[in-house]
Amino acid sequence: MPKVEDIISEDRINGILEETKNPSQARVSEILRKASEKRGLDLEDVGYLLNTKDPGLTRKMFDTASRIKKEIYGERLVFFAPLYISSYCINDCVYCGFHRGNTKPRKRLTLEEIRGQVKILEDMGHKRLLVESGEDPDENTIYYGAEAIKTIYSTRSGTGEIRRVNVNVAATTVENYKKLKAVGIGTYQLFQETYHRETYEMLHDGPKADYERQLFAHDRAFEAGIDDVGLGVLFGLYDHRFEVLALVSHARYLDRKLGVGPHTFSVPRWQPADTVEWEKAPYPVSEDELLKIIAILRMAVPYTGMIISTRERPEIRARAFEIGISQTSAASRASPAGYGKAEELSQFSLSDHRSVDDVLKGILEQGLLPSFCTACYRKGRTGAAFMDLAKPGDIQELCRPNAILTFKEYLEDYASPEVRELGQKILDKCLNQITDGNVRKEAEARLERIKKGERDLFF
Repeated sequence: MPKVEDIISEDRINGILEETKNPSQARVSEILRKASEKRGLDLEDVGYLLNTKDPGLTRKMFDTASRIKKEIYGERLVFFAPLYISSYCINDCVYCGFHRGNTKPRKRLTLEEIRGQVKILEDMGHKRLLVESGEDPDENTIYYGAEAIKTIYSTRSGTGEIRRVNVNVAATTVENYKKLKAVGIGTYQLFQETYHRETYEMLHDGPKADYERQLFAHDRAFEAGIDDVGLGVLFGLYDHRFEVLALVSHARYLDRKLGVGPHTFSVPRWQPADTVEWEKAPYPVSEDELLKIIAILRMAVPYTGMIISTRERPEIRARAFEIGISQTSAASRASPAGYGKAEELSQFSLSDHRSVDDVLKGILEQGLLPSFCTACYRKGRTGAAFMDLAKPGDIQELCRPNAILTFKEYLEDYASPEVRELGQKILDKCLNQITDGNVRKEAEARLERIKKGERDLFF
């Protein structure tokens, strides 16, 4: 059986943070050269970068991270939306709007209500959802979750359909993970919230207070056959430098033990929520610090997809897209039945309230390519197969044409005239960047088929 120390050693992390204080310019420059090779960084390297305070060196970090992101993932940015299916929860997590002590009415969506929410999301153009719920073994059973996922996959609105459902639900058993696998989930995400054990146990009450249950959930998911998993912490609960080192340590553990590192990192910062008593996080992380975190993670684990949500302001999200983020949500709601009506009990507050079309307009103006692609999941490019493509940077040879095809669907079915005009210019530019002549020719042929009404064409 694995031990906590196999994933994270608090003594080692604290020692690294102490030993890497006040790094020299030469040392940081050496680490950035190493990062440019796209083979990742050691924990000590990460410690030096975290302790770097020189603005000039920080800008060089951003430049290096940006190059790595472009060389591995290209100019694409994958879109998804969260779908909260239940706010029932038996945990009393101090930082969360769904905490047990919140006396506001709870909501669990019926399957018919799920269909209604999915149709709204499909009419926005979404193709990928992240299902979320609180932990309540009576209300949010694994059977309910599986039926919800099956309902999502079977729901259609016009040409719209959800092609991949990722899941972020409470840590559970191997048998329950097998049931989620059986209904076709994509990535299983679970955040440790904080890797600092004393802080973790202080902030949680209920089943989630079991630090080790949370920490080893990804091992159990992998045992059940789910080979794409996502890691994350909620920045602001403890020293962000400690958390970044712990995230990297966890990623290295998964890669070492399972042969498959994390499919994604998520970088949420704590945001206020109704009845949560905090006026600010215990360890506030500024927007500039968040951007530095993103850059460091991109350099430390270059193959891993990185996610930023609508917790952050549009301006910060735009900067994050340039230096490391490869996936993002748009037009999100953080409560059950939140789409198409005023939100009730929300898990946290949001900062980017733009529509999907407005978000796309912004990233097109940055020269980025929106993607609604789900091809890797459906072609079996998950787990080790995905890593074999992502680690050397070969994944974008598939990602670019698939992004082009799925974005063409959006332009045909959902885009405003302004986004359609901007989008076509980006499509033409990206099409010309496909280096394989046969792939480019086939992509052009498929674009014509999409114009004539065909959908769901992918490499």
